[in-house]
Amino acid sequence: MIDHLFNGLLTALSFDILPILIFGVVGGITLGAMPGLTATMGVAILLPFTFGMDSTAALVMLIGVYIGGIYGGSIAAILLNTPGTPASAASVLDGYTLTKKGQAARALSISAISSFSGGFISTVLLILFAPILANFALRFNAPEYFALALFGLTIICSISGSNLLKGLLAGSIGLLVSTVGLDPITSVPRFTFGMMDLYSGISIIPVLIGLFALSEALTQLESVVTEKKQTLRNFSLKMLSRKDLKEITPTAVKSGVLGTVIGSVPGAGADISSFVCYNEAKRASKTPEEFGNGSIKGLSAAEAGNNGVTGGALVPLLTLGVPGDAVTAVLLGALVIQGLTPGPLLFTHNPEVVYNIFSSMLVANIVMLIVGLIGIRFFCKIIEIPRILMIPIIMFLSVIGAYSINNSMFDIGVAVFFGLLGFTLLKCRVPLSPILIAMILGPMAETNLRKSLLMYENSWSFLYDRPIALFFLVLTALSIYSAVKFSQKKKKAAA
Repeated sequence: MIDHLFNGLLTALSFDILPILIFGVVGGITLGAMPGLTATMGVAILLPFTFGMDSTAALVMLIGVYIGGIYGGSIAAILLNTPGTPASAASVLDGYTLTKKGQAARALSISAISSFSGGFISTVLLILFAPILANFALRFNAPEYFALALFGLTIICSISGSNLLKGLLAGSIGLLVSTVGLDPITSVPRFTFGMMDLYSGISIIPVLIGLFALSEALTQLESVVTEKKQTLRNFSLKMLSRKDLKEITPTAVKSGVLGTVIGSVPGAGADISSFVCYNEAKRASKTPEEFGNGSIKGLSAAEAGNNGVTGGALVPLLTLGVPGDAVTAVLLGALVIQGLTPGPLLFTHNPEVVYNIFSSMLVANIVMLIVGLIGIRFFCKIIEIPRILMIPIIMFLSVIGAYSINNSMFDIGVAVFFGLLGFTLLKCRVPLSPILIAMILGPMAETNLRKSLLMYENSWSFLYDRPIALFFLVLTALSIYSAVKFSQKKKKAAA
């Protein structure tokens, strides 16, 4: 293994491959930072260009886009309150708050280092424990997926702030929206009102863009209109301190490991991982009240968690031939195009390809860290643009991002609708993140609950018969209990 890994590192650092890897990472960061242009889309766009390329160069470039794209989404999330990708939605909670406090450079540096930590840890664990993690992922069936989704939904309680009822209201809206489309079991249309565009459900990207980008643009527009004179905030270019680094290190390491495990479960992507890691960091924190108010641990957990998936998602792909998320589904196509068959035989017949992938991931995470830290001063220039100019730019990018998903004017309408809804809810002090969480996890919970009931002939015994499912249900109960106790404690303190 050591020999293959060493040869893979020499290949990744060679003059032929390294420029392609850097191009992939920078391209991924650029795409990820643009609302609506996800890492999946970036890999899919570049896939046709790999037809005539050497297999190593092709896979290295696509992996660079994957890793860069997941990190790039945090740039827009932190600076503009607009998650570039669903994976960076959790980063909005504390990242944008730090930006509003004038600490954009600090937030971006924490994001870069945490993303590197999560991705690097994930790759090391992938190299060491790929077969073991694959065996663990094989134990997941419908009951385990349901318990995992239920645990994820308890995050709504944690991020609802001082008013738990408003958070639950927002979560209920998200669950209701997630039921639109064809029934996942019977394929009966639900809440489609005869509109063909709704048969496939409401796409998450236009909703995300509307809730976070357009609603923020409308809020900023209102403040520009009502203010007599626009005052520009002064942003510090001071990056994280040694104290910050010492504080976030345990959280980043733990979230990287947890993100790897979650990523190794097929279907549980970076968006789910980031919220689960964020919730776990808040649950374990001695100062949970800081989360949502500019907590560096919260930002670190979200970023390490979503980048931790990059290595974990390759576990089922390389060992079983089963993609772990949407991006690895595209990478599966890339492997097949190159004449390679993912699965156990890949390690036997083409070990050099496997270890070239492992080595390129290690180097790609280092490149991502360097580009991320060097680019901070440039990224921060975005927030120095006057709001009167920034607002139409955000709106334009939002419309383009919503349209580009399916080339559909309907998606633009969805984004506008949720932008107005988000603006209204913000005026009523209702948090927006629970809507997004419920939309992501709602279908996963519903589908796997119904599959579990079918498997067990309408018996609920799967809730306590299966150890992994029971473990997640215990975590769910603890999460709800801690959130309720924290809410009560905060109300008493306020009184």
